[in-house]
Amino acid sequence: MIHRRTAVALLASPLLLTGCGGGAEATERRARADRPAPTGTPTPHVRAAQAPQGIPGLGPTRQAAIPARCSQAVVVSGRGEDSPLSTVVLHERADTDTGWQAGATWPAHNALHGWSAHHMLGDLCSPLGVHTLSDAGGLLPDPGTRLPCHRSAGFHSPGSGFEGEPLDGCFDHVVAIDHNRKPGTSPLDRTRPLGAERGGGVWLHVDHGVPTHGCVSVSKAHMRDLLRTLDPARHPVVVMGYADWPAG
Repeated sequence: MIHRRTAVALLASPLLLTGCGGGAEATERRARADRPAPTGTPTPHVRAAQAPQGIPGLGPTRQAAIPARCSQAVVVSGRGEDSPLSTVVLHERADTDTGWQAGATWPAHNALHGWSAHHMLGDLCSPLGVHTLSDAGGLLPDPGTRLPCHRSAGFHSPGSGFEGEPLDGCFDHVVAIDHNRKPGTSPLDRTRPLGAERGGGVWLHVDHGVPTHGCVSVSKAHMRDLLRTLDPARHPVVVMGYADWPAG
């Protein structure tokens, strides 16, 4: 290693280079540079560069599916391929050069029959994948989200769920999951780019205590927290799947 004083001396004097080695003058300079440093001279410490920390539990395939500009990722981890039970964690990073930081873990429900890699209308499965989050809405007033928010009476959900529980209120707040839908429209929009048979209307919404038809549901308080946090300028996505699927 050439020390600072030696480097300064080299810049201050002319170089007479002859061939690859640089001739006798260069040989003498290399000899001086190779001499051990005087006792007490500190050795510079260079810290090895560390790659930004990825999202825990996500393998290279899932991590690569998250756009580089994304700095908010909602991770939905299902208990099993056929299970309707899952957890939700919002991961964030300050910029693309820093690691991801996990928020709180929230209990959640997914579809009655678990998960599908090829979601179809009526299969009662939630679609595996990494999906963008573009639009919000609901029956109640906007709680303060920066996402485009579409309030409508159309979010009223009469009737009952799989165990006879009332569904009223489960669409008070929703975030559309961009599976087979047109981003930039109300979650109620019925445009289906992949065709009607591939289902649609897959949302994050308020939990009603039992499995969903294909959506992911968390408590109303957590939905309101999520809506206030998600920012379209940070290009949020949802990563959703069961057990070890995210590790792929």
